[in-house]
Amino acid sequence: MIFKGTGHIAGDFHVTGFPWSPSYLLDCSTPVLFEAGFYCMGPLYEKDIRAVLGNRQPRFLFLTHVHYDHCGGAAYLKKVFPGMKICASKRAKEILARPNAVKLMTDLSRDAVSLIASTPGVDESSLLYSPFEAFDIDIAFDSEEVFTIDSSLSIQVMVTPGHTRDMLSYYIPSHRILVATESAGCRGQTGQIVSEFLVDFDAYIDSLKRLAFLDVDIFCQGHHFVYTGTDVRDFFNSSLDAAYIFRDRVMELLSMEGNCIETVVKRIKEEEYDPNPGPKQPEGAYLLNLKTRVAHLAGINK
Repeated sequence: MIFKGTGHIAGDFHVTGFPWSPSYLLDCSTPVLFEAGFYCMGPLYEKDIRAVLGNRQPRFLFLTHVHYDHCGGAAYLKKVFPGMKICASKRAKEILARPNAVKLMTDLSRDAVSLIASTPGVDESSLLYSPFEAFDIDIAFDSEEVFTIDSSLSIQVMVTPGHTRDMLSYYIPSHRILVATESAGCRGQTGQIVSEFLVDFDAYIDSLKRLAFLDVDIFCQGHHFVYTGTDVRDFFNSSLDAAYIFRDRVMELLSMEGNCIETVVKRIKEEEYDPNPGPKQPEGAYLLNLKTRVAHLAGINK
């Protein structure tokens, strides 16, 4: 099954807030969250989380990486669930200490607010109109480990770089759940899988192959969709194929366009972004990421 939306997935696992950039809730004896979406959506994440947990609170929030659309709501969720500990990589903690990184996340978050407010089904009156707020990471993972939540639940913390250098994935063997977001690519509304390497294509491929070997029944990508059952394996096979197809297409265009990155970015946007009816990543953020991917491959091409 390919699940699109918010609500109950299976067992004690839920999608909360906003399927464009959700927060995932595992309602065990010690509740935990994965991802924090957009800052402006904070109250909607909170509403869905409280609908499941009642007076209980999540104990941990695990972030895969600190892009504004994955960590944006962390500060808000920390305020409303003060006993919750925020977990991410050591690199993520270092990134959040850089004023220029926080400024970029603030600018991108501000650009996203009006787009989110105009999305069908979003209650505009529930949004926050301050764009982003920095936060502290309570637990910083320096390497891979098995993190014990309580006597009945452990989470395998995996270092899966390629999309970003601070990228982590979280595997829960007892539930066969994998939260890997962009480490495994991201299927858009048209069905096309976007290969999300921003810093290293080879590392991205290595991470994707490692994740594909896991025994997974529920896979959470970063946006829009959750895969279950046999659709998980199908997604990973398609995502690996898509990565090589994208690389080869960019290399072809670089050769045709004399290695002009700007022209290649324009051509790829016409093929990859423009046909997508949305909701989709704001154009400015998309172009920033696309140019990074093309420039990386152009460097390999030299």
